[in-house]
Amino acid sequence: MTGKIDQKDINNAAWAACDTFRGVVDPSQYKDYILVMLFLKYISDVWQDHYEEYRKLYGDDDERILRKLVRERFVLPEVTLTEKDEQTGKVTVLDTFRATYNSLYERRAAANIGELINIVLDHIEEKNRAKLEGVFRNIDFNSEANLGKTKDRNRRLKQLLEDFHKPQLDMRPSRVSEDVIGNTYIYLIERFASDSGKKAGEFFTPLKVTELVARLAGPKPGDRICDPACGSGGLLIQAAKQVGDRNFALFGHESNGSTWALCRMNMFLHSFDSARIEWCDTLNSPLLVENDRLMKFNCVVANPPFSLDKWGAENAENDQYNRFWRGVPPKSKGDWAFISHMVETALEKEGRVAVVVPHGVLFRGAAEGRIRQKMIEENLLDAVIGLPGNLFPTTNIPVAILVFDRKREKGGIREECKNVLFVDASREYVSGKNQNTLSPEHLDRVMRTCKERKEVEKYAHVAEFAEIRENDFNLNIPRYVDTFEEEEVIDIDAVQREIDDLEKELVEVRRQMAEKLQQIQR
Repeated sequence: MTGKIDQKDINNAAWAACDTFRGVVDPSQYKDYILVMLFLKYISDVWQDHYEEYRKLYGDDDERILRKLVRERFVLPEVTLTEKDEQTGKVTVLDTFRATYNSLYERRAAANIGELINIVLDHIEEKNRAKLEGVFRNIDFNSEANLGKTKDRNRRLKQLLEDFHKPQLDMRPSRVSEDVIGNTYIYLIERFASDSGKKAGEFFTPLKVTELVARLAGPKPGDRICDPACGSGGLLIQAAKQVGDRNFALFGHESNGSTWALCRMNMFLHSFDSARIEWCDTLNSPLLVENDRLMKFNCVVANPPFSLDKWGAENAENDQYNRFWRGVPPKSKGDWAFISHMVETALEKEGRVAVVVPHGVLFRGAAEGRIRQKMIEENLLDAVIGLPGNLFPTTNIPVAILVFDRKREKGGIREECKNVLFVDASREYVSGKNQNTLSPEHLDRVMRTCKERKEVEKYAHVAEFAEIRENDFNLNIPRYVDTFEEEEVIDIDAVQREIDDLEKELVEVRRQMAEKLQQIQR
């Protein structure tokens, strides 16, 4: 097959490969197998494409070709399988092959195919340790627990390798652009999220929500952008798209090992090879640190886990980075702990923060109320945007986005701005069968409102500090944006006349029915 591959075709072919696992393995688990196989197929196809180009230049001079290939983004080494005779000590070479998808496809009927896939991934990780260290450690293609007993497992893996051999999944650079591969990866993650239910929250934020958060954060060329709860990396990629060029640096924390691995692969498939994604617990042991201090960023974006229980409140008082100096959030709700971390890692007098939160963050009292009050008194809060319910596969509750801007601090270029913009966008959405979504027009209206920062009847209100203080620093959006719709006045006399007319019609219909019945009985 020649010519370019269409985005739709590669998406459909990749999704069809999931049929091997449906009904047998939970979607939140089989996503890892599919996405790792997609990544392996991609780097193998790139290697093969470049190998063929060098063959045209250097003919059969394999030594020269391999000297060129060792400078690839990902080097795919030779694998030598051996067997040692315990009595004689003699080592016999059983097989030698290149660590590529194609080699595995040729051996797809092998009795130990799961073990062979693991060996190939181990060799690739070892050879590309600087980039791939740990990326495949959480995936086991020889797992009986996940993939079944040997016979069933072998059949599924053989089918999986055959599914990825389709012409539509030929991902050589001469046939398909990197953008298309990256889009397919995100497409699969989105589909897995819709199938995974509540477990999807660990790795996925709906695309339109990520786009809105990224646009509200407003990254620009030269920025360092961070997501301290980055999941599979969708929000970081959306933020990168907003910059408009390649002059930015991406950073992230992710606590789930499997999701961290997906994020790393996602970065590579979008050519963000230098993105620094750390596997760690953001609130208890952040790893984005310089000289024993937290790294600072121009933009900090996140959709952290809602109301995280047991987040580490017991350690917060003695936090070595002093992130919780405004107060320690309750141990059963970590929302303000994430917000505190994000604000503290935003550059002083410059950094901007956009974070997705449950509505309780806006009005809950006690420790959360005190932290909220301090941030408002520091003039950090810039906007509160209410979104519709049922946007997430994990919950049908409506959510909000909080925007903090450290340019509003004393000495910052926006320190004269003392108000907070409230936007109630909760009634504007595209209704879906299982989940609602936002349209480009909905996003544009929010962004336009934030830019103009003006009153919009039943949609937006600019609240001065005094008004927020009068409300005891409660940010519940209906306190500021009146969306009450007066019911239409009912004309009782007209309604009664309509009822009278209907009763007359009913009498006439009954008379006609009685006549018809009499005729039938004759």
